[in-house]
Amino acid sequence: MIDTIVIGAGQAGLAAGYYLKQCKQEFLILDKGWEIGESWINRYDSLVLFTPRMYDSLPGLSLEGDQHGFPTKMEIVDYLRQYANKYNFPIKFQTEVVSIQLEENIFTIKTNQGIYQSRNLIIATGAFQSPRIPSFSKKLSHHVNQLHSSHYRNPSQLIEGNVLIVGGGNSGAQIAVELSKITDTYLAVSQMPSYLPLVIKKKSIFWWFDQLGILKATSNSFIGKAIQKKGDLIFGYELKEAIKRKEVAIKPKAIDGIDNHITFDDQSSLKVQNIIWATGFEAIYPWLKIKEVFNEKGAIVHNRGVTNVQGLYFIGLPWQHRRGSSLLQGVGHDAAYIVEHLKNRFMR
Repeated sequence: MIDTIVIGAGQAGLAAGYYLKQCKQEFLILDKGWEIGESWINRYDSLVLFTPRMYDSLPGLSLEGDQHGFPTKMEIVDYLRQYANKYNFPIKFQTEVVSIQLEENIFTIKTNQGIYQSRNLIIATGAFQSPRIPSFSKKLSHHVNQLHSSHYRNPSQLIEGNVLIVGGGNSGAQIAVELSKITDTYLAVSQMPSYLPLVIKKKSIFWWFDQLGILKATSNSFIGKAIQKKGDLIFGYELKEAIKRKEVAIKPKAIDGIDNHITFDDQSSLKVQNIIWATGFEAIYPWLKIKEVFNEKGAIVHNRGVTNVQGLYFIGLPWQHRRGSSLLQGVGHDAAYIVEHLKNRFMR
């Protein structure tokens, strides 16, 4: 019997481990991957974070380098490995969860490596789990090269011909700019992108957000609700400039497809050879057999990561408490809150 088990050894799970170690909890982190930073390694090669280094650190260890500069994905991989080594977290890799059940206040976690039991469970699998791809993608010809953005690495994966990126977030924007240098590139978006500068007066825009209190705005605050309603903002002007130079052509929302044609919201269509679905992710938990934690729509019921099931917590959900809750900049704040709640429960 272990006091606390953490599912996931990404940034959220490591942040939880930091605070669990501080309060001398007996804990174990389970992860289905082979090594620390695996999810970052598998992202596209040219990925550069739009948050500066000063906001990309976990508790207890600063990310080195120009604090107003922007790290590459491999910088983050190296940092996470350094972090895990520094604190020597108990992690079991290649351990995939098959099912989780709760009986008499004990969590039973069945995995491909055996069965574990704990009094508390922190699910830190993060926001980027199962790629969300429109159902009409199945109607497209097998000759169309389809990739989700999470499986895109570099331009060598494209076949000859044009490319359509579907989705107007920052990943889609970065990939569109990269591919526009080698082939005809289209970007389908539900609304025209809105842009913000990465730097103002030699300081990251996130530094200015911090000074204005925007980074601390909670999900239920007026500012927080306004940001969520606004949707994705594109940080930096590379896409805007590429569109202006006609290197990237903007299309309306993609609504259907058949054979090798995509139909858009304005009823226009485009013959495509490559599609990259930058359409985000959905959080699904088929292995979590505790129905009380889900609402009628299948979403997790929680208050700042604390669920209505005693001893069950989440870290790394989008807007769990603030905008950065699923990012490096926010998981530490949420982990501190969760572990404090967990500790106080034991002391009662």
